[in-house]
Amino acid sequence: MRLLIGLIIVLSFPALEIYTLLIAYHFIGWWVLVLLVLSALVGMTLIAEERIAFFARMVMSLQKGGSPFRALVQSGRTMIAGVLLIFPGLLSDVLALLVLLFPLRWFGRPSRSSGQEDVIEGEFSRDPDKRVSRK
Repeated sequence: MRLLIGLIIVLSFPALEIYTLLIAYHFIGWWVLVLLVLSALVGMTLIAEERIAFFARMVMSLQKGGSPFRALVQSGRTMIAGVLLIFPGLLSDVLALLVLLFPLRWFGRPSRSSGQEDVIEGEFSRDPDKRVSRK
């Protein structure tokens, strides 16, 4: 039963994309084609830049003492948004924008501002100990 529901959801998404494209074409005409081409170009650019930025993001995360998993999730989100932008349709473009704009705060701890979390700031003074005899 779950397989049937999953299959219906997967197959209904392209049908819904076609329906929204037809409605958008009815309202704005051939500019829908321009929108689709531009979104595909933006998606390809996102993927190409993320392939390069992934290693830099991973190194920076490790140098700051953060979780490499957080960098991996961030890069994965950008790649998923790029693929959704390449997929022709208005709903997938909206989903890609939602993936890009809304941050995920579920993975890992927030990054630390400084590497010295175990240092306690304060003042120190030493009183001479009278029990110790100096000879």
